[in-house]
Amino acid sequence: MKKILILSIFLLSQLLTFNVFAGSDGTLEIKNKNKESASEVKDCFETINRGIFAFNQGLDKIFFKPVAKGYRYLPKPIRSGTSNALSNLSNVVTVPNNILQGQVKEAGINALRFSINSTLGIAGIFDVASYYGLNKLDKEDYGQTLGTWGVKEGCYFVLPVLGPTTIRDSLGSIANFSGGDAWYNVTVSNNTKYFENSDYYYSRLTSGVDFRAKNLEAFDSLEKNSLDLYASVRSLYLQDRKRKILNLDETTETMNDDDWEEIDTQ
Repeated sequence: MKKILILSIFLLSQLLTFNVFAGSDGTLEIKNKNKESASEVKDCFETINRGIFAFNQGLDKIFFKPVAKGYRYLPKPIRSGTSNALSNLSNVVTVPNNILQGQVKEAGINALRFSINSTLGIAGIFDVASYYGLNKLDKEDYGQTLGTWGVKEGCYFVLPVLGPTTIRDSLGSIANFSGGDAWYNVTVSNNTKYFENSDYYYSRLTSGVDFRAKNLEAFDSLEKNSLDLYASVRSLYLQDRKRKILNLDETTETMNDDDWEEIDTQ
């Protein structure tokens, strides 16, 4: 319980900080909202990217895919509880970005969801907030916020292990390690006695495995049907990022992150 209270305090402090920049009426003047360049994103480092992509594919085959397959054999309550807890934890990044994007109502809903699920839902394992009518909303991150502010993607590139990204999304990721992620702050940055550094990295690894497990069939189909898998993944990643920035209610192939209950009943 102490861990949950400490994390809640960090989230609250971030909310207060971002509200200062939001203005007296709680809104932000966001230019070029929901507008993305129609021009194709440049793949400035394609030769290097393809090499890193091949490395990631090899790592996926020997580690992530087998682990994801094993993960899917776990009982549904364990998978759902893990996914719920990870989704709940993502609110410590989503809420500040809701505010930065002028989504004050969504910020309030996600903050309430985090508070309720972290306490009554036992660290987010159970989605109690949904029973009170506070349904789960889309995740937001600093890369999406930069996109809504009109910042262009920049070059596309591939990172070892972490996979596809752009200059803009990488800048957004840096914000997580610069005070923008309360979970990172209380585990790694501030080295509190309530959490270990490994707690952060374990959660990131588990999140990757959970996501991979939800997209096993979709990615297998993509591999079989793509003449150029690298180009297909690049296209899907950029489509998914644009969809998220525009807040479109669609699911990009191999980018599904629904609840396990929805996936298992499909």
